[in-house]
Amino acid sequence: MHELVFSVFPSENFVDLGLYQFGWERCKPSHSFGPAARNHYLFHYVLSGTGTLMAQDSDGSTQTYHIKSRQGFMIFPGQITTYIADNERPWEYVWIEFDGLRAAEAIGMAGLSRNSPVYRPRSKSLCEEMAKEMLYIKNNKDAPTFHLIGHLYLFLDYLVRSAADFSVPKGSKLSDFYVHEAVVYIEHNFQNNISVEDIAAVCGLNRSYFGKIFKETMGKSPQEFLINYRMIKAAELLKLTKLSIGDIGNAVGYENQLHFSRAFKNIYGISPRECSNKNRIHSYPSKAAFFRRRTQPAAVYA
Repeated sequence: MHELVFSVFPSENFVDLGLYQFGWERCKPSHSFGPAARNHYLFHYVLSGTGTLMAQDSDGSTQTYHIKSRQGFMIFPGQITTYIADNERPWEYVWIEFDGLRAAEAIGMAGLSRNSPVYRPRSKSLCEEMAKEMLYIKNNKDAPTFHLIGHLYLFLDYLVRSAADFSVPKGSKLSDFYVHEAVVYIEHNFQNNISVEDIAAVCGLNRSYFGKIFKETMGKSPQEFLINYRMIKAAELLKLTKLSIGDIGNAVGYENQLHFSRAFKNIYGISPRECSNKNRIHSYPSKAAFFRRRTQPAAVYA
């Protein structure tokens, strides 16, 4: 018997780490999903049974992975994947879709990448705690949003600490200090006409080197981070105020309303005016592209 539990997280206002959807599924023999691409990170943990993942690596080649109980797999944004339940022992899994400005860093610490998407825990006890957090989120979909985000952080903590390739960092790097200074500067000055050169200058670095360490740490270029941060602030103003589109554009650093509207649509998939109109009837815009441009529609469930 095929069973499915699926929930969509109701809030979009978490920048560092956000939850999008989660669920559980007990698959029929040979049940498959894909080929499809996701807009965010999607992690599956196999509770029982086995199955096969076919996923693009960083070169665009398709690789095949056989995954069993107490293992898992990470799907990356824009990555085309297909996964199939075993015919004899079809898998049962729980999944969670998430994203955020610090998501790539945590996933990297867990040793997961497009070329190494399979989670093989080295610690049984930490792995069990991770699974408990995933099931807790699945079973408490109506809990307050901050409560669920807290459990999302716990899930990532257990994922990182239980992962086979995880090693404890030896201490903060100088690059972390520079990136922190850059993020603070953006938070305080996003409404002004600032450039990547300005941000790099605050850190005392040339643009090329600054861009390199920023992307390594944050998973996004400084320009992508700045635009995303501005658009998140713009979305908040559209929801919470009655300011005009032009005023909101000015408030997040865009003197040209057309440039603002284009940037907003690149992130959200709809124009600021459409977003404003939807808010008037108490229906919020899609969360599909808070952190990156939409590649193709996300599937309804895992």
